[in-house]
Amino acid sequence: MSTTTIRLPDDLKARVAAAAERAGTTAHSFILEAIAEKAAQEEKRAEFQELAEQRYANIVATGKTISWDQMRLYLEDRLAGKKATRPKARKMAR
Repeated sequence: MSTTTIRLPDDLKARVAAAAERAGTTAHSFILEAIAEKAAQEEKRAEFQELAEQRYANIVATGKTISWDQMRLYLEDRLAGKKATRPKARKMAR
């Protein structure tokens, strides 16, 4: 474990102290948890972006996709508990 110094403006330091007290923890623990949550959020965003790029590359490579109308009907049927056949990807119209 290493040490990092973080200089907080007085108003933020007071807000952190109050929030930590409400949460029943120390300001140090509160700050560590906040940093860990922010790091996890960024990691999830990066994973989502990478997946989106992979899927777009697949669309470009194959020219196949599913129209929003077909996908929306499929999802609505699934949400309604109806038997739904997954739509098939097809070549995009030009």
